[in-house]
Amino acid sequence: MTSRPPLLRRHNCGQLPPNSVAHSELVRRRGGLISVPGGKLTLPPEITRRFTKLLLNVNIQGSLGPVQVVMSPENAVGDLIKAAIEIYVKEMRRPLLNESDPRHLELHYSQFSLESLKAEDKLINLGSRNFYLCRKPTSVSNSTCSDEAKKVAKSAFPFTKFMDFLL
Repeated sequence: MTSRPPLLRRHNCGQLPPNSVAHSELVRRRGGLISVPGGKLTLPPEITRRFTKLLLNVNIQGSLGPVQVVMSPENAVGDLIKAAIEIYVKEMRRPLLNESDPRHLELHYSQFSLESLKAEDKLINLGSRNFYLCRKPTSVSNSTCSDEAKKVAKSAFPFTKFMDFLL
């Protein structure tokens, strides 16, 4: 029985020894690596890696967990808002949404971000895969998402004022 050459042993993990031929001049075949004189391995331009789908997490204001949405990177922020609302309603999550019209909602990078994303921005250009969805501020009152959270916290825990009085 013949032993394998040291290049193909398992403990090498496919790495080349330091005194071997440059990586661009090697081709992997069934029997091992062979050298191609003067040849470079290049992929044709049509075989380049690009994202075909993105997994995005959208936290909806008042919800306990994120909604996971799989979308194409060419879609816009408006499409993501619409898809996240549809999934939220389809999964019958709680609390129920008072407003399910995408025109009345805006997307942020986080609940602490003051600037909302533009509805026509492409998803691939955003640089994040985690977002926060909340209601747009109305023209009558200039409330933001954080103001709404404070109102909910105050109404949900009225005994906190009493505790402050005791301290």
